[in-house]
Amino acid sequence: MKKADLHYYVTSYFRSYLPGQKNLSSNTISGYADAFRLLFKFCEEKKGLRVDRLKISDFDSEVVCGFLDWLETERGCSVSTRNQRLTALHSFFRYLQKKSPPDMEAIQGILDIPYKKTAMAVVSYLSEEQMKILLSLPDADTKEGFRDQVMLSLLYDTGARVQELADLKVKDIRIESPSVVTLHGKGNKTRQVPVMTKTRALLKAYLEHYRYDPGISRGDNPLFTNQKKGKLSRWGISYIINKYVEKAKAEKLLDIDFPVTPHVFRHSKAVHMVRAGINLIYIRDFLGHVDCSTTEIYARIDTELKRKAIEKACKDILPEQEYKDWTTDTDLMAFLDSLTKV
Repeated sequence: MKKADLHYYVTSYFRSYLPGQKNLSSNTISGYADAFRLLFKFCEEKKGLRVDRLKISDFDSEVVCGFLDWLETERGCSVSTRNQRLTALHSFFRYLQKKSPPDMEAIQGILDIPYKKTAMAVVSYLSEEQMKILLSLPDADTKEGFRDQVMLSLLYDTGARVQELADLKVKDIRIESPSVVTLHGKGNKTRQVPVMTKTRALLKAYLEHYRYDPGISRGDNPLFTNQKKGKLSRWGISYIINKYVEKAKAEKLLDIDFPVTPHVFRHSKAVHMVRAGINLIYIRDFLGHVDCSTTEIYARIDTELKRKAIEKACKDILPEQEYKDWTTDTDLMAFLDSLTKV
């Protein structure tokens, strides 16, 4: 094997295999590329292996496990992120296994690396009143504030992922009835979600303000732009959200102990839909989930909220009483002991 072989296969994998044979979205490919950038950085910093001299034979399960541990311990990545990076590496080495049979044994060792178990994540969300407060904070009398109000309202109303919001173009907005937004989700999948009356009015005013044609526009202009007229990035959206969250906290309008990320808007919309009695199947399709198991977490949250509300309502009704410790009743204990000896 030549040293250049690894470079050849990595290049072929990203340029041809992923977009061509696998038909993965540009966002997924970008995420996979991030995993390799980090892997090569690890090899250079921790293994003393220059990127331009890396060979296929330099990689085995020990190196990859070291990389995954490095992500957690030194870069502070979560277990979820660690597993995402492993998914990217598994995909590449499965591809490589077919291309380089002499390295099959070492590659199989990498493919056998298991995912790390994760604790069930706590789903953070805002109540209806908290969300209403947050959406009211942008100053709609300013150009930037109006953009922020429309953007945050749309993020909540559609339950969109942050990348789906960032990727929106003017042509993805339909103002005429029935008003819908076309979201471009994971794996190049698209879905249309309805827009509520108030959000529709905001979007209509926003499009008219920026002199975009309402309805299904042919324009490929990004819907939300930064100060340089470029597409607003995920990080830009996160920054804007955090700005208003900090403002709300400073004015003592919000009392929360968790960071409000773009995904919190999505969680909040889902919880509010469950509370409104909307069927889980519809919520699944609305959010773009593959199956209901992902969506059911919101139903469990709502059940727990109801349980706590019932407990609070009944705490002064149910009797409080000290009960006899039956373990001190020797006759009863002897009786139970006799049953276990049968």
